[in-house]
Parts: sequence; structure tokens; C-alpha cells
Amino acid sequence: MYKTLLVSAATAALVAGGAMAQDVTLRLAHFAAETHPGHTAAKAFADAVADRTDGAVEVELYPANQLGSPPEQLEQTILGAIEMNLPTQGGLDKYEKAFGTVMTPFAFNSYEHAHEVLDGPFSDWAGPKLEEQGLVLLSNWEYGFRNITNSERPINAPEDVDGLKLRTPPELQIVAALEGLGATTTQIAFPELPNALNQGVVDGQENPIGVIYHYKLNDFQEHLALTRHVYNSMVHVINKDVFDSLTEEQQTILREESKKAGDMMRAAVIAQEEEEIAKLEEAGMKVTRPDLAPFAAKMGPARERVAEYSGQENMETFLSFLK
Repeated sequence: MYKTLLVSAATAALVAGGAMAQDVTLRLAHFAAETHPGHTAAKAFADAVADRTDGAVEVELYPANQLGSPPEQLEQTILGAIEMNLPTQGGLDKYEKAFGTVMTPFAFNSYEHAHEVLDGPFSDWAGPKLEEQGLVLLSNWEYGFRNITNSERPINAPEDVDGLKLRTPPELQIVAALEGLGATTTQIAFPELPNALNQGVVDGQENPIGVIYHYKLNDFQEHLALTRHVYNSMVHVINKDVFDSLTEEQQTILREESKKAGDMMRAAVIAQEEEEIAKLEEAGMKVTRPDLAPFAAKMGPARERVAEYSGQENMETFLSFLK
């Protein structure tokens, strides 16, 4: 972890004496590849902010984990060493458990459903909680529904997952979903995943389509099942001290342009998914589209684990938003 990092010069200039610097540079770090819609949206955000502030606010971009792993980037943003970050709810729930509910297995039935909940009642409820942790939620971006790949067999029913050894990120919600289907899970850092797949350390993994495609995981995996077992998204956050030191106009610009960039990313991810699936198939990947009802029916124990982790009261509040 980067706990010993000093507050960045840009942050120090912002917060000193509570005054707003005439010109400020805000660093935005994230984990998406430079070819991913997340980085395209980040560039659009940076350009729009510079344009609307006449260059007074400049956004520097650091994609593909250039400033550390996702947990390290988020910690640096809370400490003020990085001004902005794009974590997922799985990163944020380490600081505010309410965010852990979003990744409840099979919570959302469509992208539209997820967006309606996250942009409306969820943000109204969880946004203020996040500020207590030193972060301001600017807007919700995209990442997508997660799907399983493996090198052993096609997945058409929950029983086909049983016995597979699958890599997951450290998020309990994803672990619970796959273990609920009978898989054995192991946590491997994403940069090490291609090598682990290539060497057969694990049978497979799970990720949104965009990640599978842009990181060419099909080079190591024969089968893709569109299980859509967990949804999560990038969440655009900024250090609260930094945000509070900006003028009201600049705060408004950041919020508005963040929302526009997030909407751009959402549209791009959704539009590209079927095209990327087709390209994966053309490259030799075998794709199945199983009926998801039997998968969701096995998620009772997984949801109980998520509720225990996130807090039962938090879970009840979140579930009320889904209706």
C-alpha cells in the first residue's frame, strides 16, 4: 500500500488555506486498458473540463493501473495523493459497506434497471455515506455484467460450473456467486491472470465482455458463457477536500462532465458487447447463452453471505430499490 505517500502538490495547492488555486491539475487514475471505453470516456471528461474551465482545471490521466493496483489507487485518492479515481463498488465497499450490496448476484435484470437504481435511490442513499470516508461520488460509469470463461467445457446449466477452478478478484460477492454454483475459487492478481490461464493454474475466470475482449483472454480460454452473474460499474470519485476547495462553478462542471462521460461509456459498452462477442466467436471462442433462471435460483446462500458482509440493514435498503 501507499500509506506513506505525501499529499500531491496539486492537492496541497488546493487545500492550503481553503483557497482555490488559479490553475490546478487533477490526476485521474483507473484500471481500464487504454483501448477500453473507460479510458475513452476519461479522455472525453478531461477534454471537456479543460474546455469549460478555459484551462484552469486540467485532468491528467493514468490508465491501466499506472499508479498502482486498484486498491492502492483508491487508498491514495482517499489520502489525497491522487485526486480522482474510478473504482468499482467492490473497491468502495472496503470503506463503505453499503456499496457491497450493488454486486449482489443476479440483482439486476438489465443495464437499464441497474442504471435507474444506481443513478437514483442508491446514489441518494450511499453518496453521503461515502463522503464520510473522504470521497465525493461524481457519477456512476460502467463496467458491465460479468461472465464466465473456461478451458474445460461449455456452460449451459449450473451443474456445468460445478468442479471448475475459477479465478476471481477478491470481492466476496463474486466468490459467493461462483461457489454457490459449485466452483472452487482462487484469487490471482489480474496482471498475473493470463499466465495462470496459460499454465492451467486455474480452469477459467470471470469478467465483463469488454475485459475478456480487450485483454485477449480468449487466447487462453475456449469457452465463454454469458452468465451475467454479477453487475458492477466504475464509480467516478474525487477526494472530498479537493472537491470542497473548488469553486461552485468548477464543482458543477466536474459533476456535469462526469455524468456525460459516464453516459458515453455506458452507451459504448452496451453497443460494443454483441460486436465483441461476435469477434470472440470469429476468433474461435465457443459461446453459450444459458437460461439464467436456474443459476439465479441457486443464489440464496450467496445472497446471505453478501448480506452478512454488507450489513443486513444495508441489504434490505438496497433490495427495496430494486422493486
